[in-house]
Amino acid sequence: MHSARDLLIALARRYSFGDVGALAPAVLGSDDGRAARVASVCEFGQRLLTLDAEDFHTELDAQTVPADLRRRARACHMPQTPREQPRGALDSLRPAYALLLEVIEARWRRRELSSMIAAVHISSEYLPLLAFEPVLGHAGDPARWPEGLRAPGSRFGTMPDRNCDHTRAERSAAERTLRVAVEPPPGWRAYFDRQHSQVAGALATCAGRCRTPCPALAWVPDLDDLSARCRIALAFAETPLVRLRHAAPVGHGFGVPSPEEVLEAWERSRAALAKHEAAAGVTVDDDFPLPGLPALFSAVATAPVRPATLLADVAAHVVDLLTG
Repeated sequence: MHSARDLLIALARRYSFGDVGALAPAVLGSDDGRAARVASVCEFGQRLLTLDAEDFHTELDAQTVPADLRRRARACHMPQTPREQPRGALDSLRPAYALLLEVIEARWRRRELSSMIAAVHISSEYLPLLAFEPVLGHAGDPARWPEGLRAPGSRFGTMPDRNCDHTRAERSAAERTLRVAVEPPPGWRAYFDRQHSQVAGALATCAGRCRTPCPALAWVPDLDDLSARCRIALAFAETPLVRLRHAAPVGHGFGVPSPEEVLEAWERSRAALAKHEAAAGVTVDDDFPLPGLPALFSAVATAPVRPATLLADVAAHVVDLLTG
């Protein structure tokens, strides 16, 4: 390192956006307009790194962040009102899963394993919606649920029924999702904070492991294919890798898994997932830190899902600002 600016550049390339944004005024000078731009772009990058999907874009971003970066982030954004346009991650979860893969890779490289496992856990919670996306035409947008979910005889979102395999939490979330699109914005946001992941689980149960199917999914053209992909999503949620979250500070314990423990848990997870024919690609080695994870997401989505380059491109823009 030859200077403080060189240190900022090195930190930016490690996606240490919070540190770069905090130190930029001291290094560049508080009167230097670049310092404010660097801090703003770094705040944008930090929101992406921490998967703050509610705030992937703000009005201030439009003044400091290049349009292409804002557009790509907005594709991962969770709408904050029932009518907000564009619909972002409710249109498609594929950009969000590409970002999840990039974040998992970045956290691994930075050896932030608790945060890495937290990102893996998030991906497991919403994976059923990635499976449903090809048949829904969207990624589980409560404003666009098909009428078939309410077909005569459907138990989706109804009062307790002994023939329904939904848990109480899933049943409550399913009932809420059928009416939340007409609620005011605070109710909409509260639903996404607390219940949308439960709806993903409820749909996976309907398609992948319901013992007494009802007409809720009679509208699906190829239910066998959807069922197979939902079973992969359900199996992933039960893997040793996802269970590591409960041994991390973000879970219910105080331990942090080592890199060796993460890789060992993933190898056991791959062996379990490979029993599902549609997920056979998970055993193929690639250069991802958890080999085969992009192939697993791609199998569930029936479309290629590869790590994004959004964090890398934000870092490159910060470096350009620092060197310009």
